[in-house]
Amino acid sequence: MLAFCFDRRDSQMSQNPPNLRPDLAPRATLDDTSRPGQPKIGMVSLGCPKALVDSERILTRLRAEGYAISPDYTGAEAVIVNTCGFLDSAKAESLEAIGEALKENGKVIVTGCLGAEPDYITGVHPKVLAVTGPQQFEQVLDAVHMAVPPQPDPFVDLLPPAGIKLTPRHFSYLKISEGCNHKCKFCIIPDMRGKLASRPAHAILRETEKLLESGVREILMISQDTSAYGIDRKHDLSPWKGREVRAHITDLTREMGQMVKQAEGWLRLHYVYPYPHVRDLIPLMADGLALPYLDIPFQHGHPDVLKRMARPAASARTLDEIAAWRAACPEIVLRSTFIVGYPGETEAEFQYLLDWMDEAQLDRVGCFQYENVAGARSNDLPDHVAPELKQERWNRFMEKAQAISEAKLAAKVGTLQQVIVDGVDAEGATCRTRADAPEIDGNLFIDEGFENLSPGDMVTVEVDEASDYDLWGRQV
Repeated sequence: MLAFCFDRRDSQMSQNPPNLRPDLAPRATLDDTSRPGQPKIGMVSLGCPKALVDSERILTRLRAEGYAISPDYTGAEAVIVNTCGFLDSAKAESLEAIGEALKENGKVIVTGCLGAEPDYITGVHPKVLAVTGPQQFEQVLDAVHMAVPPQPDPFVDLLPPAGIKLTPRHFSYLKISEGCNHKCKFCIIPDMRGKLASRPAHAILRETEKLLESGVREILMISQDTSAYGIDRKHDLSPWKGREVRAHITDLTREMGQMVKQAEGWLRLHYVYPYPHVRDLIPLMADGLALPYLDIPFQHGHPDVLKRMARPAASARTLDEIAAWRAACPEIVLRSTFIVGYPGETEAEFQYLLDWMDEAQLDRVGCFQYENVAGARSNDLPDHVAPELKQERWNRFMEKAQAISEAKLAAKVGTLQQVIVDGVDAEGATCRTRADAPEIDGNLFIDEGFENLSPGDMVTVEVDEASDYDLWGRQV
């Protein structure tokens, strides 16, 4: 039996494997609470944290209309599958999830990124009740209403102020914008999710306030292009607490950071492109308003490969920026994702990437082997790399990344680290340092003296052991 949200991945939290896919969201969790006769809906939430936020929004609306959430297929009167269309392998996983839901339940509504290709889905699974694209929340609700009419009871169906969350209570993703204005040749996300559409600053700050009031200790800011926030709005002003706040990533981070710092929490930034104005965020990290952590999708190091990708940054300037960031905030942690085996990638270009990694010394790294994706312009590029060569380069890249990670973590032995507790079982506590985002980065394990800890606790730990990706320590 799959647990809510019917997560299809291994349910065990253990050491962080080097091939962990960086496009996956943390496992969805939710308590099963319902009243007698209340209609129940299940959900399979696949893909990235941005999709997880969409799932939370859908379920919040459904709960407000009187639906309960089923923890299994058999208890649900219909199942929503929020799909991923990032790679062909992700599409295959989505199709498999739809098929499993049809087999186990029978009434299936499909939404999400793959929903932008309805004929592709119905061609494989013609019995789905409805197919909607990403962010088409009203159409999803209409499909649920048709399949399972609502039966609200306003005196019983109370909704928490922060809405329905699919992450553990102590951390939450907060999406500040949708879409993307870039035209990277390997990516079809802008075609599925549209151009950049930033939320008003006051709406984001109000959500931040509600999350902190509900007990969230860590807020993870996400979007498709976080550093572009507000460009589409021409950085307009929003009224907030008797003053005005500009829709700009620096202003937004400062305002959110002040709220989170007052609540003694963490603010973490994801999917930040290395535009020049990102350097204005670094002093905010040095001042403790945001974690000294940047998640930046560099994708490659060689300028010719980046040009063929149509990426909006050059590797030489990026190395200069990294040096400047570290000079301003020495404790900053950098994570990124890369693609190996991109069409036309030569051995010299790949070796350049390895040398670039030696110089950049990134703390956290994820890597994909290039895949053709239907509709991507990169499919038509010449000189595609053979599968066995892509695998060989991936192995070499990850060996390099692993060696860098191992050395950086070994240097932390003997240091004191503030950690947040994610889970506690009979064997110990699974935690994260300020340098670790949920699931995509490593863990710190406490296997002695952990009995007094609970998820969401923040404690200080002395590190006494390190591996390639994880740490062990004791509470002090």
